[in-house]
Amino acid sequence: MRRREFLAGGLAAAAVAGRSAWGSPRETPLVDAAAVDRGRVLKAAELYLREEPRTITSVSSPRSTGGAHDYFSEGDYWWPDEKNPDGPYVRRDGYSNPANFNAHRELLIRLSVQMPALTAAWVLTKNSVYAKHAAAHLRAWFVDEDTLMHPNLEHAQAIQGVTPGRGVGIIDTLHLVEVARAAMWLEHAGVMDAATQTAVREWFRQYTRWMMTSKNGQEERDAKNNHGTCWVAQVAAFAAYVGDIGWMEFCRTRYREHLIPEQVGADGRLPLELARTKPYSYSLFNMDVLATCCQVLSEGQRGEGDLWRFKTAQGQGIASVVAFMAPYIRDKAAWPFAKDVEYFDDLPVRQPSLLFAGLAYRDRAYVELWRRLNPDPVVAEIIRNFPVRQPVLWVSRVG
Repeated sequence: MRRREFLAGGLAAAAVAGRSAWGSPRETPLVDAAAVDRGRVLKAAELYLREEPRTITSVSSPRSTGGAHDYFSEGDYWWPDEKNPDGPYVRRDGYSNPANFNAHRELLIRLSVQMPALTAAWVLTKNSVYAKHAAAHLRAWFVDEDTLMHPNLEHAQAIQGVTPGRGVGIIDTLHLVEVARAAMWLEHAGVMDAATQTAVREWFRQYTRWMMTSKNGQEERDAKNNHGTCWVAQVAAFAAYVGDIGWMEFCRTRYREHLIPEQVGADGRLPLELARTKPYSYSLFNMDVLATCCQVLSEGQRGEGDLWRFKTAQGQGIASVVAFMAPYIRDKAAWPFAKDVEYFDDLPVRQPSLLFAGLAYRDRAYVELWRRLNPDPVVAEIIRNFPVRQPVLWVSRVG
């Protein structure tokens, strides 16, 4: 199946029927995501129309071993050693070092905030001015030779005195998941020529191939916590965009054989995230990314391919994760574990897992809880761990 056939046969087919991609046409929709988000989407899009695309070539760090087009970031929780100030950095889990180079990550997040919002505005209004500006971001980041980013993360989350780049840095491009999703819709807007569409898809194809074959990519794939989940979510979303069925099936297998059995407890808790210094934040984050994996990989699937229905012999599955966390989203004061060392008071936000699971399971309580939460956090660290921000791109009716 080619990419266009995948898109037409999945969300677009559901859109023509005038419904979400989940649920029978005879069922009453649980929520109209377009109506819920129209005001906030258009307000944001009007703001972003006044801001030009900026890519990683606009700023650099002398500590990077890469070139102007190579993404560079430094590990968050790494600090100078007080006992050896000129020696290798040491780790302080959960405490971000504000002196580390973060500009490329901030620009990547800027892209992931602005480009999908502009695309969502086009989905809602069909006003091509939004689509044209969204397409300008794609060309700047993935096509134009002067400003594009190379399709690898060899220099991500470096540590001074330790390594020029690590596999864990691949989590930085989780923010391209919704960009790829938006790009799928943007191809219907008629604002990109065939050469540009091909070039953007080819960038994502090359980057996915690097994630699948490189040492850093394979190390991240095998991580047994939210990093491994983010690897699957990215490969799945990028494969859906470029239309690679083999990569998508690999991700389904990875989800069934590794993510769920290795990360989810018998009662739905996420023990590896609870062991961190930010157990609440990491549990919410990993739940959202697991749900995003399901949302991408279950489209058009039945039987074993529908990951929303998958569970191990012990009952582990995404359903149990959402059921475990939902009470603590409703009432954070009931959280029975340690509080996060940072940003505990800024959570929860409008976790997309609640909407996705609510639609998948026809659970109105999840959807209503999602609607009550804040869709637009302003704290940078919360935004960073909230990569799916435009539900209209995932569950909206189109056309």
